[in-house]
Amino acid sequence: MSANFKMLAKTFFGFEDLLENELKQLGAQEVEKGNRVVHFKGDKGFMYKTNLSLRTALKILVPIYHCRVNSEHDLYQAAYDYRWEQHFTAKETFAIDSVVFGETFTHSLYVSQKVKDAIADSFRAKTGQRPSVNLKYPDVRINVHIDRDQCTFSLDSSGASLHHRGYRTATNIAPLNEVLAAGLILLSGWDQRTDFLDPMCGSGTIPIEAAMMSCKIPANINRKEFAFEKWADWDEDLYLTIEESQLNKIQGLAGTISGFDKAPSAFEKAKDNVRNANLEEFVTIEKDNFFFSQKEQEAPLHIVTNPPYGERLEGDINALYSSFGDTLKQHYTNTQAWMITSNLEAMKHVGLRPSQKIKLFNGKLESRLLHYNIYPGTKKIHKLNPPTS
Repeated sequence: MSANFKMLAKTFFGFEDLLENELKQLGAQEVEKGNRVVHFKGDKGFMYKTNLSLRTALKILVPIYHCRVNSEHDLYQAAYDYRWEQHFTAKETFAIDSVVFGETFTHSLYVSQKVKDAIADSFRAKTGQRPSVNLKYPDVRINVHIDRDQCTFSLDSSGASLHHRGYRTATNIAPLNEVLAAGLILLSGWDQRTDFLDPMCGSGTIPIEAAMMSCKIPANINRKEFAFEKWADWDEDLYLTIEESQLNKIQGLAGTISGFDKAPSAFEKAKDNVRNANLEEFVTIEKDNFFFSQKEQEAPLHIVTNPPYGERLEGDINALYSSFGDTLKQHYTNTQAWMITSNLEAMKHVGLRPSQKIKLFNGKLESRLLHYNIYPGTKKIHKLNPPTS
């Protein structure tokens, strides 16, 4: 690879601006947003840095070959003709992930199979050996992206999705994706100094991501490995230098970060995950029912939470959302509260008018990130007497 080369970072719908900003802050060149992706340029060390540090990226891909394909034959021939021996040998294993859009290619698994056959046949013709496929732990992971007749082959430098941070070994039902949690916090505009609370914290993902963000801890410092560590040009000394540089930026916590959950199992899992992330000094997890709690101080509070959506909830989901709104109004004044939900009917029962609604997806569930500004006093008084600070 040359000193600087093209890369792309994949992300969730609605996170493109966040990821663009992260990349620019890290020092990326020629940053350009797309749909659920941000293109950029950097060198090998910067590729290591993005995998280690980005909070809203799911994958870092390195495009290596672009071509036009109008048929299965075109696809097979393109994969067969490319010089894969530049990147791995017949003795190593590989795996293929495919994403397809258009009318010619409609099944990603079929595309992966076709490309796999072409690569294996190409190696056998040149070396007499076929590399094996290893779907879980391949030496090289290849990404195929087909948009109508435009096909791009890329090397996946990340391996497992970057939401696998490495700290979460215990989860509750339907845990929140770590990248999604980080994006919610960034979208909420938290200043990283105001006290922070997730009142329905489940396995603790949101408080953990908030603490890592505020303390400038690299997002994937707890991760065991990246795909690029198996590449032929892997430079461990360079990676360790970059890792040390990022670790030197870690700072203390300005405010407090807390999580509540009333379920004993969730409480224990959240504490375990905080411990795994080495954040016990910064994150407090309490076994508490938010609906029976109240804000202890008059100082501002920032809430980000992912309440149940109703799919697995025993009881009245509308009543739960109503209680959420009542608790905010009665006991949590001077609070900026943000909630993500896919239950667009239940959210009407909060009883508060959201000042913002942001469309997102939690997995395949179309969701809304809602902002409730709970003023320190009535809204009328707030408007007449705006705070001086």
